[in-house]
Amino acid sequence: MEWLEQLGYWGLFLATFLAATVVPFSSDALYIAFLAMTKNPMACFLVASAGNTLGGLVTYFIGRAGKLEWIEKYFKVSHEKLIKQKDIVNKYGVWAALLSWLPLVGDVILLGLGFYKSPALLTCLMILIGKAGRFVIWTYLLGFGLF
Repeated sequence: MEWLEQLGYWGLFLATFLAATVVPFSSDALYIAFLAMTKNPMACFLVASAGNTLGGLVTYFIGRAGKLEWIEKYFKVSHEKLIKQKDIVNKYGVWAALLSWLPLVGDVILLGLGFYKSPALLTCLMILIGKAGRFVIWTYLLGFGLF
């Protein structure tokens, strides 16, 4: 993690980007470290939000590239189960993307939203709100404030 700190804000961007993909990595700890190190909450917030959102979009679009036939064939999931899951995605829709910041399940939510073709523009907006919201909360919890 030391080499990411040496990269400065690019390191923060890279770390938050990777953490939002299926790479098991926590962006929260690095965000907190950068806040303490730089004392620049606005820059940290903008960089971390951009990196984490773009990483989430990559995960979403990976899901969007998936095909039902692949899941049925390679993962042995029944067509009926896939239809049931699609109904759940349709029920909660893009609102589920607000939870994309959650560890482990956030990636699964984004893959599912992509796989079941939730509306891209609105889903992207909800990903941004969810991911940026987490960094706003960390910033205020640590007493830095953004404005």
